Amino acid sequence: MKKLLLIGAGHTNAQVLRAWVDEPQPGVEVVVVAPSTQAPYSGMVPGWLSGVYAFEEVCIDFFALARAAGAKFIVDELASLDPDRRIVRLASGKELGYDILCLNVGSTLNPPPLSDTLLLPLRPLGRLRSAWDTLLTTIEDDAGTAPFMVTAVGGGAAGVEALLACLARLRAKQPGRVIRGQLVTRGASLLPDLAPGAVRSARRVLERAGVTIHLATQINDEIARSSDLILWATGAEAHAWQRDCGLAVSERGFIRVDAHLRSVSHPQVFAVGDCAEWAEPLPKAGVYAVRMGPALVQNVKAALSGLADGLGHFRPQRNFLVLLATGDGNAIASRGRWSAHGALLGRMLWLWKDHIDRKFLALFKVAATGDEEHRPADVFTKIEPSRSADGRAH
Repeated sequence: MKKLLLIGAGHTNAQVLRAWVDEPQPGVEVVVVAPSTQAPYSGMVPGWLSGVYAFEEVCIDFFALARAAGAKFIVDELASLDPDRRIVRLASGKELGYDILCLNVGSTLNPPPLSDTLLLPLRPLGRLRSAWDTLLTTIEDDAGTAPFMVTAVGGGAAGVEALLACLARLRAKQPGRVIRGQLVTRGASLLPDLAPGAVRSARRVLERAGVTIHLATQINDEIARSSDLILWATGAEAHAWQRDCGLAVSERGFIRVDAHLRSVSHPQVFAVGDCAEWAEPLPKAGVYAVRMGPALVQNVKAALSGLADGLGHFRPQRNFLVLLATGDGNAIASRGRWSAHGALLGRMLWLWKDHIDRKFLALFKVAATGDEEHRPADVFTKIEPSRSADGRAH
């Protein structure tokens, strides 16, 4: 029996499981390893941060999906990889073998230590959830009236969306308190991947939200000390294990893949989404992980069957639609040089985004398996913010 090992609960691995639900492959054992049974869809995370969605509404239930696909689900994280022996080692110490391995583990962030300010990296999302829920509880119990400063580090879409979403949520929690915002980026421009019109619209939205923008600025202890909360949304980084994993990697540590989404050094390994990198790097955007799905499904089936001529090519689309959530029930559209935003149009764009996102998640809904009592606990531990002498969260 062949063994297919899916590491990571990403959008692309979800499509492999969905394909197995619809068309099981005989003679194949499927094992899924992920740190959480619930996998947040990145496109809906800003809506969750702002309070539009409950966390469960923005998640793919990977446990239910795996069970419906006849797969075994293990709550754990990848610690190391021996691709020559086809063995992975998990954080728990367990070792797993495979015939075909699919890595869809995303990327991470490694912010530097900055005073004692509460710092929330936007990746991994499971840990973000724990820290954000804890902060919201702290805010609800906090009777303080001193101004509260939220600082986002990173001038891309993630930083802008997260900052606007968090400001909206915190202001709703404490309507009588002054909640301020600032955005700090080392870049010389805001949202460099968006159309100029979309950037201008985003600037206006940030200004209306009372956000001060600091371009070409490095985060430092002075800025950190002036902040009550720091949202870390800088560029994606490779996981530490990737650099010494035995696979060919890029200078940044991401796994090098070919047009079939296979490791260029070990064809039994597929890597997709943020953890992978082409010879000509793609932006680290969830849209690519979603669109890699059909190619990965085809190629995994071909690889398991030993059909080298059955491998398909993934052809990335360089221009794609971006719908930037602005935290106020509106969105900004950008594609290539085209953009759209406005009082009425912004609301319509948000509703369109909501429809697209819900439709995507609906693809992975499966009938209840009846074994919820066997659902394992997540690896992620609760993150408690420290407190200063005056009782404020830091």
